[in-house]
Amino acid sequence: MFLRLLYLLTVRLFGWLTLLARGDTSKEAEILVLRHEVAVPRRQVSRRQPDGADRAPLAALARLLPTRLRLHRAAWS
Repeated sequence: MFLRLLYLLTVRLFGWLTLLARGDTSKEAEILVLRHEVAVPRRQVSRRQPDGADRAPLAALARLLPTRLRLHRAAWS
C-alpha cells in the first residue's frame, strides 16, 4: 500500500513538473480541444458521429497539442 501511494505521488509530481514546463499556447489549445470534445456530444443527443463542422475545429486545435496529448484525445472516424 505504501509503494502504491509513493508511486501515485511520484506520478502526480512529474505531471505537475511537465505542466510547468509546457508553454501557454499548448495549455490553451488543450483546454479548447477538451471543451469542444465535451460540447459535441451535448449537441448530438440522438446521433453518434460528429459532422464536418465539428471535426474541423477539433482537428485544427489538436494540431497545436503536443504529440503525447494528441494520442489521448477522442478519436472519431
